[in-house]
Amino acid sequence: MAVADEGDSLQLDSTTFLKRLATFHQQRGTALEAAPRVNNKPIDLQKLYQVVLDQGGYDEVSRARLAWRKVGQSFGLGSSNHAAAYAFALKTVYYRNLAAFEIKDRYNKEPPPKEILEHVTARGGDLLTRTVENYSLPSIEDAEPSGDDEVTTPNGGDRMDLDDPGSGPGRSTRGLRQAPPQRVLFQPDLSSSRQTRTATGHGQSPQPTTAPSVTYNGPSLPHSLSSYEPRPPFPLTLRGVTTPANNSTRFYQQVHQQHAGLKRKAKNVTEPGSGFEGPNIYVRTLQALKSGIPGEISYALHHLVKISHERGDKFRFEAFPGLAEALIEYILTITSEYYAIDWRVTYMEDVTSDNVLDAINGTPKLAEKMQSAKRIDFVDELWDSESVIHFENVMQAGLATRNLLHMEENAQYLVRETCLARDMLTIILNLPHDLRLTELRHYMWDIAECLVPYWVMPNPPRSDPLYELLLREIRESPDRGAIVTCIRTLCRISMNLTVVNNISGVPPEIITRVVNWCLLQDEELVGAALDFLYQYTANPINVALLLYKQKSQDCPLSPLLSRMASLLRHGESETQTKVILQNAVPEIPAETIPNVPADLLEKLLQMDEPERSNVWLKCVFEEHKDSEITQIALWHAYQARFLQHSNPAAPNPTGLLPAAEFIKNVSIIFETATAQVVNGVQNKFIIKGIRPRRHPTDPGHHIYLRCMWRAPGQSTPCNEYLPNADALKHHLWQAHCGLQYKEGSTTQYSTEETNIRNPKIDCHWNGNCHRISQGVPKLEPTIYNLARHIPIHIVNEAKDNRNAKVQKTGQSPTASHDHFVPNTLGPRGAHDPRYVVDVKGLPVSRSEIDPEGKEAVWQYMTYYNTPVDEKGEPCGLSNTAALVLRNIARHVVKASSILKDGDLVGQAGLNNEDLVNWISDESNAELEADSGAAWMEKLFAGEVKEGLSWVMTYNRSLAPMVADVLALIRKGMEA
Repeated sequence: MAVADEGDSLQLDSTTFLKRLATFHQQRGTALEAAPRVNNKPIDLQKLYQVVLDQGGYDEVSRARLAWRKVGQSFGLGSSNHAAAYAFALKTVYYRNLAAFEIKDRYNKEPPPKEILEHVTARGGDLLTRTVENYSLPSIEDAEPSGDDEVTTPNGGDRMDLDDPGSGPGRSTRGLRQAPPQRVLFQPDLSSSRQTRTATGHGQSPQPTTAPSVTYNGPSLPHSLSSYEPRPPFPLTLRGVTTPANNSTRFYQQVHQQHAGLKRKAKNVTEPGSGFEGPNIYVRTLQALKSGIPGEISYALHHLVKISHERGDKFRFEAFPGLAEALIEYILTITSEYYAIDWRVTYMEDVTSDNVLDAINGTPKLAEKMQSAKRIDFVDELWDSESVIHFENVMQAGLATRNLLHMEENAQYLVRETCLARDMLTIILNLPHDLRLTELRHYMWDIAECLVPYWVMPNPPRSDPLYELLLREIRESPDRGAIVTCIRTLCRISMNLTVVNNISGVPPEIITRVVNWCLLQDEELVGAALDFLYQYTANPINVALLLYKQKSQDCPLSPLLSRMASLLRHGESETQTKVILQNAVPEIPAETIPNVPADLLEKLLQMDEPERSNVWLKCVFEEHKDSEITQIALWHAYQARFLQHSNPAAPNPTGLLPAAEFIKNVSIIFETATAQVVNGVQNKFIIKGIRPRRHPTDPGHHIYLRCMWRAPGQSTPCNEYLPNADALKHHLWQAHCGLQYKEGSTTQYSTEETNIRNPKIDCHWNGNCHRISQGVPKLEPTIYNLARHIPIHIVNEAKDNRNAKVQKTGQSPTASHDHFVPNTLGPRGAHDPRYVVDVKGLPVSRSEIDPEGKEAVWQYMTYYNTPVDEKGEPCGLSNTAALVLRNIARHVVKASSILKDGDLVGQAGLNNEDLVNWISDESNAELEADSGAAWMEKLFAGEVKEGLSWVMTYNRSLAPMVADVLALIRKGMEA
């Protein structure tokens, strides 16, 4: 029987397996019970499928004795008195959901129709051979499983032992089928409603009466009765009832509780005074605030503070009209504690009275009204309880307003719908300096910070009373928190609008204080000061004022620039980055075994075997784990080298080792070399782990120099190997330059024709040098110039061999260590001599790919980067300092033009007092004649420029912005 590969279904995850099973049932037209339960325990269909398949499938499990009980133990069904019922229930789950799927999935056969599979009882087996012709619907006798009885399928198949309900442990029958046990229905005794006690005091439980014997005739019953399956019996859970007999104490406690009125209330009955919840807390607080009743106001403000703190992001002024106005009006009532004035809010356009506030357009000359109002004299210690409660309520109203305005929708609503907030700020911030008002003043500055992004200041801005209050607080306040808030508020004016915030008319005292604050170690205060300077220097008029007072001690501009340059390194962190100086060049393996130089061959011929072959192998081969060479090629190279030098008169005429012994020595000499056989059409015998050297070496690991001269028309270079640079030089002069060596002469070479011009003379090193004919500058084509040029290639060839010696053998070069740069990422650290690479004296002529190969030359670059945000953009104090420097560098030239034109007074926007403070110093009058280039030289030369250059080199975060600053400085110096 062909069995399909069931591994695919078993290896799926549970979700995919259920989807595949559901698709199968949908195509088959049957229902899938995706989460069946047996004995109130969930059954994993995939696990059940795997357990049954591991035991041979449905038919095999059904044939085996008590097999379904063992399957049930895998799901914790246990082996209690109901184990047979649970086993049959588990078998039914598999029969209904997985039996047909098993036939299709495992055996790749079409399962029987659902009318003779899913629609009938799970009793029986042999599903693989079940057909409509050989299967008949079971009778009532067949439908009722009886313990472990062995039954046969209708087609006379193998006998099966079933775990069905009612089977006792260990019971089995042989031979003919027995009649099912008779069932007796329970009939209670209805003779009396209460059982009487006997004389002995023991009650008798009602017993079921014996019913007449019933005999079932299977074939005469309809199909609905023949397919009847009894439910498996399950134990019932009983709960005890408290009675005077079993727990008299508890029973009488319950009776007393009922008499005490603790019984349950009747449902759907509304008691008087209940059932109406009333308005929610938001509406109630609004109405309580408007009521004017002190108790209700305290209640409303208490809950508003709590709501604004916990749910401020959900509490919108637009949803509760009048709430913002009611809060502001109540805050304004604090004025009556200091002035004899009671503010009244009107929404009419006519404002005639001094105590009326125009909520539509704003109240004009409000600061003058406050100054002209009558002050109330009071003693701090004599405040009555009403004033204290009023004072506390005002603080709560200010706090609630401040919390609610942190949501942008509320701030926009208050700016758009009314001008009361602006009047409130002007009034409260003009109250006398009382310590009890400090908290309220901080609330007002926070409210101003939330509202000013949506306000537009008039031109000039100092005509606005709030702007003047901000400048006064920055100039006079000793409170650090108020100063920081006021600076931030000044910088956020019109921030969320298209109007440009133009900070102007700032007195010199404020500029001096701001510059001094930049020298502190208070990061929050320094950040606020830098934000102010960034917006202040965005105006060329303000830069002109700074230039005008550059030499004044009250406003030093040069120290400011030096401080900005030092702040560029604020918050820097050291990082190291790998920088490639020279990319690695892969080594090209040698295609042929190199020839042995004459001097080396002479030494080898003086040796005896096997020493000679061993030394020859080390000189012309090297270890390489990924390379290979055939054994026959290695043996032929050995023969070709030494067979011609054999001695016929010797005992061993050839003087060579036998082939087997020679191949064996290869594996001994090289640790990575192994003799292997590559199977194929024709077996191939190889030596794995060695390859030919590009340059032969002597026994002392000295690499020979190769002559790379390749004359026109030659496909390969000379490839003559010389032991040192002098030998290579003489070889080139004699063999390729045409110089004749003179024995015993002091000059060694004839110079009769060295200066004769010959157009054919050129350098053919590696076939691509052509220094004589194509170099810059060109040289005269003479033997003399060629002989002077050739040593360059000799030096480079010696350098390449020296580096190859370092890379391959791990030996340090003989040259001075100062000519090398250690590769700090070598596995042994920065001073590992195996990774010393020459980075000086690059060859004048080099092929596109160096056949010797080169390791990558690189080093660590240390950078000092400042913080960046989540987008990788620079942020923090260093970024703001760079912006200030960029503004000053951008506007210095234009500011110098303003000084020359003499229009500084008209464009500064200062009042008379501040104007005198700015330009009263006549010693700065000569600065008006300086040009923009002169100003650039004075301001940015020296320490500032050096700091900018250092940051651009070592700070990758600020390098682009600092590069812009240096470009502006260079442009200004050229103007």
